[in-house]
Amino acid sequence: MSSDIHEIYAIAYGKHDRPASENYIGGDPHNGPDPLVYYVWAIIGEAGTIIVDTGFDEPVARRRHRPIDTVEGGLKAMGIAPDSIKDVIITHLHYDHSGNTGLFPNARYHLQDCEMDYATGRCMCHAMQRAPFECDYVVDMVRKVYAGRVAFHDGDDELVPGVTLHHIGGHSKGLQCVRVKTKRGHVVLASDTAHLYAHIDQGRVFPITYNVADVLEGYQTLKKLATSRAHIVPGHDPRVLELYPAARPDLKGKVARLDVAPKA
Repeated sequence: MSSDIHEIYAIAYGKHDRPASENYIGGDPHNGPDPLVYYVWAIIGEAGTIIVDTGFDEPVARRRHRPIDTVEGGLKAMGIAPDSIKDVIITHLHYDHSGNTGLFPNARYHLQDCEMDYATGRCMCHAMQRAPFECDYVVDMVRKVYAGRVAFHDGDDELVPGVTLHHIGGHSKGLQCVRVKTKRGHVVLASDTAHLYAHIDQGRVFPITYNVADVLEGYQTLKKLATSRAHIVPGHDPRVLELYPAARPDLKGKVARLDVAPKA
């Protein structure tokens, strides 16, 4: 494997059953079941393993009524030791992407400047805007800044050869996606720049949004970054587990391999 070619795995750790009306601005005329799956991602290459997002923990899961398995358990199933991780990308600081940071005692966290500004600034005076954040998670990240364990990025940047960060914004002010070079081309881990395939395919927008225009423009950016539409992986779509092969037969429905082609 070339030093800039990576494997990618989507590790599912929870699911939220909800109607479609909760997933789109303007609702949905059919309003059938439209669940979200919670993922963290592992990028594996010659330079080591990079984790993308860290999920949320059991106390928050209980309080927010989101049943989960532990992120630690998902990593263990993949043979990933959290204390071996040197780099963790936080796509944004919403609760379902930024908890469990204590699992990675030796990691440096990669975050957009404007996301920290947003999560600790005047916008958090408004209940609606702070709802998707967990104060303790944000404070924990601030503590890591003071411990010298956060690397800030301002826009697009390269983390290691073949892995680049791209500021999109929209859903959260400092939201970033991750572009990964794989043997099948450039795969984009969209995270919440596109929660579901329907968002990007139909030009629809998830209701929790900092800037609607940035969301919509972001869809075009994702298409430019990815080798093809089939190389964009949305952040919460259950279909990811159906379209992509399991990492191993015993991990079907739990861990999907993303550096191989999805079903047509």
